[in-house]
Amino acid sequence: MRFCANALGLSTVLSFLLAASLKAEPIPVRYGQGSSHGFLALKTLDGTTIATGESTQVVSRGKVTSRLIFRFKDGSVDEDVTVFTQDKVFRLLTDHHIQHGPSFPKPIDFLIDMTSGNLTFKAEDGSVSTEHMDLPPDVSNGLPPNLILNIPPSSPETKVSYIVPGKKPRLIHVAIRQMGTLSFRVGTFRRKATDFTLHVELGGVAGVVAPIIGKQPADYHIWLQAGDPPAFVREEGPLYEEGPIWRMEQISPSFR
Repeated sequence: MRFCANALGLSTVLSFLLAASLKAEPIPVRYGQGSSHGFLALKTLDGTTIATGESTQVVSRGKVTSRLIFRFKDGSVDEDVTVFTQDKVFRLLTDHHIQHGPSFPKPIDFLIDMTSGNLTFKAEDGSVSTEHMDLPPDVSNGLPPNLILNIPPSSPETKVSYIVPGKKPRLIHVAIRQMGTLSFRVGTFRRKATDFTLHVELGGVAGVVAPIIGKQPADYHIWLQAGDPPAFVREEGPLYEEGPIWRMEQISPSFR
């Protein structure tokens, strides 16, 4: 199952960052992704539900197409459609991320095409701009939840490339680290989930200055229970630059 691919909410959280000169690492496929359909809730930290989400994933002709859409109570929409391959390692083909409505101060409509290297941004006024970039093969937009499912438990840190959306897109790196555990319950059984923390690496002077001036973005968290395969527990983090911390959890249909 694919969880919040904008999983990261990183698409706009990272929009003001400088490129980092760090080497990212390709992630081998340990657990291939299959077709699935699930449901999610987006909540504030006090437990108030602000949006419901639907996640679908289809495998066809060697390609995986994942779509996650959140529909907010205020009419806002957050949608991410990601197409990738999983032959030995994960390779992004395209990622199309859209955010609009009252919940998002800066709407985005951003398309990454790995084959052509074209990055297309559609502005709120309808204007379209395209920029070409020599993209590394490990670009991870839309993929972090799937990638984290495949990170070996023995790996203390993994770095991935990420493209910051906008008229002037930038390539950055994100460090994924295992940062402790969280206890939770499934019925009467108590379990533990590992906290995978996604942290933007700002190199050089920017890395020193950002925390001082309040420009270091908040870390994003994805919790997984260890197993074969690992199980998703929840996600937590901002979905846009300087946005509030929101929590994503799986939900089941209710019958009334």
